[in-house]
Parts: sequence; structure tokens; C-alpha cells
Amino acid sequence: MKNKKEFTQFVLVGGFAAAVNFFSRIAFSQWVGFSTAVVAAYGVGMITAYLLSKFLVFKPSGKQAHAEFFHFTLINLAAVIQVWLISVGLAEYLFPWLAFEFHPEEVAHFIGLSVPVITSYLGHKHFTFARKS
Repeated sequence: MKNKKEFTQFVLVGGFAAAVNFFSRIAFSQWVGFSTAVVAAYGVGMITAYLLSKFLVFKPSGKQAHAEFFHFTLINLAAVIQVWLISVGLAEYLFPWLAFEFHPEEVAHFIGLSVPVITSYLGHKHFTFARKS
């Protein structure tokens, strides 16, 4: 039951961080292209997710914050690749091919953000915030 509660908290925190990511991407898109905005917004969302996960989801690991954040970043590098490939692939290739025109960048980015939820949870649970032995 504890793992279910922890996963639920992770999903809620991740959902909030994804919203920060999503809306900051819209803001960044005012100054840079979509592809660059997706990556920049991911950084903003990642910092939000780290802080909320550290203080609201996982028990203290006993590691120094910089070590945790480094591990958090490694897990998120894998996730940002997934998010970028899916978001850009949908928005710039699949959606135009399908003639999908209902907010294609927003829909593509939302789908891209949804993909790495489980892999990120497992990585952070067993690597980033794992208790120091």
C-alpha cells in the first residue's frame, strides 16, 4: 500500500511539474522555436519536479542534494529524449501527415510528457532517492 501511495504522490507531483513544463513551453515559444522551447521548458519542469519529489514524495536518502540532483538529471536526460522525440515527431511529422490541426504542438507536447511516467518513477525510487547504504 505504501508504494501505491508513493506512486500516486509521484504522479500528482509529476502532473504539477508537467503543467509547469507545458505552460512554460508556451511562454518560451514566444521567443524560440518549438523544438528549443520543448527542451527549455523541460528544464523548468525538471527543477520543479526535483524539489517537489524531494520534499513531498520520497523519504530522505541521506545523500547530498547535489548528488541527488545529478542522479535526477541523469534519469531526466533519458526522459527528455523520449519527450522530445515524441513531441517533435508528432507535431512536425505525424500530425501534418494526418492533417491534424487542433492545437498540434500542445497535443503533441502533452502526449510526449505523458510517456516517461513509469520509467521515471522507477529510476528516481531506485536510483535518485534510494537510501544511501
